[in-house]
Amino acid sequence: MNQAELERELAEHGPRRAYLLAGAEPLLRDDALAALRRAVIGDADPAFLLDRLDGAATPGELLDALHTLPVIAPRRMVALAEPEMRRGSARALLDALADWVGGAGAEVSVLVVVAGQPDRRARWVKAFGDAVVSCDAPQAAREIAAFARAEAARQQVELERGVAEALAERIGPQLQLLRMEIAKLALLAGPGAAVSRAHVGVGTALAAEEPIWDLTDAIGEGRTADALRVLARLLSSGEAPPVLLGALVSHFRRLLRVASGADVAAPPFVRKKLASQAKRYGAARLRASLGALHETDLALKGAGSLSPELALERVVIALAA
Repeated sequence: MNQAELERELAEHGPRRAYLLAGAEPLLRDDALAALRRAVIGDADPAFLLDRLDGAATPGELLDALHTLPVIAPRRMVALAEPEMRRGSARALLDALADWVGGAGAEVSVLVVVAGQPDRRARWVKAFGDAVVSCDAPQAAREIAAFARAEAARQQVELERGVAEALAERIGPQLQLLRMEIAKLALLAGPGAAVSRAHVGVGTALAAEEPIWDLTDAIGEGRTADALRVLARLLSSGEAPPVLLGALVSHFRRLLRVASGADVAAPPFVRKKLASQAKRYGAARLRASLGALHETDLALKGAGSLSPELALERVVIALAA
């Protein structure tokens, strides 16, 4: 199911005993997790009603959390992130997870498992059946345009005909950036006015324009000093740190797809450049790089003491090294 189907199910029937949020797009995972949290615990204090575990958890810790009685509420929520994180040593946790998800009867907790790239063949994944929420960013232009229309509706922003397609063409599958651009274009259009293609042309820069390519090229080719200079130029020109981070995440996901042998829709010269950079990193380092970008996203959202600019500088240095 997708996000819209999840929210419709929650509104009509309430939450099931367990869900799997599967996919590499952080925005979609965060949105689905937020929808489930609203449905399960509402505005209640999460200190008593929400447990967060990761792949280092033991089967006992998972089951204890699931069987803990809720306080001043009918249900609790248990969020488990990346249960395959420890791979070989995680067998007991994955078995316990599969057994609980495949069980029956009323439960005091709703289990939500978040996994970027779960093994779809695994028993624990199959145990969720159709309670799997797809959290991969759309790649086809029509799917990106559909996301833009849905996001505009969520923000109560009216788009004229063709605007969603124009946004998809200019921004691509950078969902966080699309969300921010729609909000910005609504302000540009003015209260009650529809966003037009003219607004898009004036207010939205092409995601693949020279400055962004300059940054990703410098990072991908290991030119740390150049990367920092381009980053400083972009920040001084007013580019928002989350927008720049979104561009980096999108670029490194493309590199990982290339490193994994997937076909990437791009002009020949771009595919050649991506192949060269993907070879320089290798799949293992690209996954680690995406992890570093995720940590930077948390820093930009307030985790830690670094300023957004310093957090970006730090990750750019790490990625270009």
